Amino acid sequence: MAHTLSFLAFTLFFILFASSPPAIAEPAQYSVQSYGAKPDGTTDSTKAFLSAWDQVCGSTAPASLYVPSGKFSLGKATFQGPCKNSAIVVTIDGTLVAPSDYSSIGDENNWIIFEDVDGVTVSGGILDGQGTGLWSCKASGKSCPEGVTSLEFSNSNNIEINGLASQDSQKFHIVINSCQNVIVQNVKVSAASNSQTPMVFTLNHHRVTILNSKIGTGDDCVSVGPGTANLWVENVACGPGHGISIGSLGKKLEEDGVQNVTVKTTTFTGTEMESGVKISDVTYQDIHGSSATEVGMKLDCSTKYPCTGLNWRM
Repeated sequence: MAHTLSFLAFTLFFILFASSPPAIAEPAQYSVQSYGAKPDGTTDSTKAFLSAWDQVCGSTAPASLYVPSGKFSLGKATFQGPCKNSAIVVTIDGTLVAPSDYSSIGDENNWIIFEDVDGVTVSGGILDGQGTGLWSCKASGKSCPEGVTSLEFSNSNNIEINGLASQDSQKFHIVINSCQNVIVQNVKVSAASNSQTPMVFTLNHHRVTILNSKIGTGDDCVSVGPGTANLWVENVACGPGHGISIGSLGKKLEEDGVQNVTVKTTTFTGTEMESGVKISDVTYQDIHGSSATEVGMKLDCSTKYPCTGLNWRM
């Protein structure tokens, strides 16, 4: 009898063990400090960041690039793909600080760029573009550099930006260029009202979602450019600034237009133009609010190519 019970117990243990799901290994983590990055806000840590990225991108298994707390001075940084895996997390607990000399990055278009990557998530952290010096230069009427975008994703797919804060960008805060399946959520963007630094600029992309974010830059909260299709913006607090803009179209003879843009449950505060849209077949529905001027909403339509298909619903 005891032998039978022991056999049954062993059999039950074997069945439970065999049916248990295999343990999921944690992604390998590569801290930028392990490669020489200094959280003092002054030491140039660019090489350390790129060395850590080489390890993360070259891993055949899911991997994480980790930025601990502290301030890390970062010059021009290109995180180049394609990578050997499509499950990369960039976890930022600290602040990335751009060079205080706005001319040091030169004629580059961006400060930080991810190119040709798939399955990258940027989580948390602060980007400090240190753009105030460049804004002052431009305000003085002097000859100044155009400035750089703080963060760009280019030719990439399946991207998520979550919990990131961007402040005082020289130019655009975030650019999504020629990407598919992008989620931007819980992002906070801030700059002085005279900075003229749009938050998100999208072009040549498909399926971008912007959720639960707070944007106040003195310029467009979201600027939608040519080639944009299937953009969803929801639960965004916008202002001060220009609102949400669809434009900069028709600069090229053959250029993709803008299709299927949805803006939902969005609050505009202190904005000049809640929605600057240059399209037809638009439905305005359930809009409430007050205006600081005599004109609450203006449809500036061309006499040669008038607006068509505009619908108003209370």
